[in-house]
Amino acid sequence: MLYKFKSKAAGDLILLEPQGQQFLTLIGKTPAPQGIIEPEHMLQAIADLQEAVRLVEAEQALAVAEAKAQGQTPPQFAGISLRQRCKPIIDMLQRCHKAGQPIVWGV
Repeated sequence: MLYKFKSKAAGDLILLEPQGQQFLTLIGKTPAPQGIIEPEHMLQAIADLQEAVRLVEAEQALAVAEAKAQGQTPPQFAGISLRQRCKPIIDMLQRCHKAGQPIVWGV
């Protein structure tokens, strides 16, 4: 399944099911085949995504530091970071909030 996020204020954003569900979960929405993000909830969604990125990056930095302290090879992480995955979503949320337009999917 694909998630296609649409708004009048931004181009469509298409995410594969795992990334779409992760995005919705991170902003406090239950993953569903269709839904809406109202402009008044977008600033909180942006803050939630930025906090999730900060936490993941802090955990990864700690894992690398611990491995180095123990003389082990630092762990390798996914090729595409959460920061990179969230960038287009955050951009869309910012544009839509500024324009006062909702984001919908599955309609």
